[in-house]
Amino acid sequence: KILGPNFTESYCWPPVARGCDVVVISYQGNDPFLYIPPVLTFLQSGSCYKALPNRNGPLALILCPGWKKAQLVFELLKTYEKCSRQLHPMLIMLGQNKEEARSVKIRGCEVIVTTPYSLLRLFEHHTLLFCRLCHLVLDEIEVLLSDATEQVFTILDCYKKAMITEEWQYSPHQIIAVGTHWNKHIAHLIKEFMNDPYIVITAMEEASIYGNVQQVVQPCLNSERTAVLLKTLEFTHSNLQKVLVFTSSVNEAEMVHKALKSNSICSLKIHKESEFNLKYILEQWTKKYSSGSHVVLVLTDDCMQSLGITDATCVIHFGFPSPSIFGQRLHSMSDNFYNVIKDSSVDQEYTKARSVILLTENSVCHALWILRYLQRAEAEIPPELHDFTAKPLEAEEDKKFSRPLCAYLKAFGICKNRTACPDRHQINLQIDVPQNMPDKIIRTPGCVTILPLHIVNATNYFGRIVDKQKDQYTILAEEINEYFKKPSNKISVKNVEKLAFYGLCEKTLFHRVQVVEISPKEEENLFFSVVIKYIDEGRTSQVQSYQLLHLPARFQCLPPQAVEFVVCRVKPIDNEIEWNPKVTHYIHHKIKGKLHEAKVVHTLGNTAWLDPMVG
Repeated sequence: KILGPNFTESYCWPPVARGCDVVVISYQGNDPFLYIPPVLTFLQSGSCYKALPNRNGPLALILCPGWKKAQLVFELLKTYEKCSRQLHPMLIMLGQNKEEARSVKIRGCEVIVTTPYSLLRLFEHHTLLFCRLCHLVLDEIEVLLSDATEQVFTILDCYKKAMITEEWQYSPHQIIAVGTHWNKHIAHLIKEFMNDPYIVITAMEEASIYGNVQQVVQPCLNSERTAVLLKTLEFTHSNLQKVLVFTSSVNEAEMVHKALKSNSICSLKIHKESEFNLKYILEQWTKKYSSGSHVVLVLTDDCMQSLGITDATCVIHFGFPSPSIFGQRLHSMSDNFYNVIKDSSVDQEYTKARSVILLTENSVCHALWILRYLQRAEAEIPPELHDFTAKPLEAEEDKKFSRPLCAYLKAFGICKNRTACPDRHQINLQIDVPQNMPDKIIRTPGCVTILPLHIVNATNYFGRIVDKQKDQYTILAEEINEYFKKPSNKISVKNVEKLAFYGLCEKTLFHRVQVVEISPKEEENLFFSVVIKYIDEGRTSQVQSYQLLHLPARFQCLPPQAVEFVVCRVKPIDNEIEWNPKVTHYIHHKIKGKLHEAKVVHTLGNTAWLDPMVG
């Protein structure tokens, strides 16, 4: 089902399939297809591996940043392995139980998919794991090197030591690193562990971080931009300076060119309405200039591609760049980017290329992504930029004010990706007033009896707070089930309304449910599916409209009983942000439908935090 390689794949597939060391940084850098087809291609040639010792051990190892990505890569391998010889791939996810690691059998397996932490646990009991390893793939390299730096470099050291033996002279050894962002640790990976690698970077702003472009932010008022530009153009370098001044419009380009001319700065200009043709501009730009000369070209973004300039030493963003245009502007200096391989003898602090951003009061809409970019580039960030970004961040959060409180915030106290997360990260006093909580718990949080009924994950459940003396819901549930035993009381609902309460039969029990969603297309049909919430258990489900039963008002008086529980001081190992389904499955069987004693330490809205919870 693949039409062919995309732009990035057309550059990285050939060197990967030839067995070269490869680094790929791209907007699609988290896509396993950057390496799966060419690695599978290489693994077809069995003759390459004849010199390897005749032991058990994988030929290829794919390291992923978490269990979820590892699962995806493993599923893809199983799908596309059908087109190749049998490789018997294995997905290895290990917890801290040493017996589990000891019992893993890797006989006949040629590809292992795992995480750095799981691999090191496995290595403790399988010391010959690297004896046949030829291909080491680092998936989402920037995540691996930020969340598991020490573990990744330990694995690289083990791989490097394993290659010292004689048989490796005649066998392939390859490291492939793919990701979306350049990371300073990648330079160390290239220098210490790779042999003449191919570096493919198709995201130009990432290439500029790789190329050590100096990023300078000049805060100023919009009316002061020309004065700041003139100050920036006070050249002191003895080297040749070739400067591009990017403007946002024809009028702006004309105005800047005029200002430079009146300040005795010789400059060229080009835009779609200018009288100079491209040939003349390029002739002037590419002329041989003596050391210490300065060439300045004022232009609009639409001329960039036609000019094809790559040897500028400085780019000045007089017109503030959008995210899509920023990388293209920086590409104009690509000939002067620092080269990790060729320039390894040169001090990396030295830079030939400089980018100057004029930050004004009109730049607010793009300030946020510029801030994140500068943080990754480890550039100096003026306080004004932090001030600019505070308002858009606040506005973004305000848009989410009616959304539920973020699940990660509730479970772990932080959300790693607040801007991309659709839920809110601040208290909304209207939504977060206590719901479905007995009054005495709100007044004095303390020990309660709880019944978990719907297990979301290992530390997040929905269920009920049970009153041991006289539980109102138990009495209500008996009355509802008694009522619906009479066939004459099972009256199907004709007009289903959103947010209304109904009865629903599930096996032999009857539940109170609330309709939360009706598909607009299906409302006209006689029978249609609706999304319902079990208001006394917390789970949701999809049912047919004819299954909903009329619920008398007396059964609706008791408020919904479902409460969300979050267990405190427990989180997944290995810097994971989501629980492995194996753990959730185990907890589900352990606690569902069983009474527990718990101490409520905090309540917010319909959520109670428990510490501890005891069976």
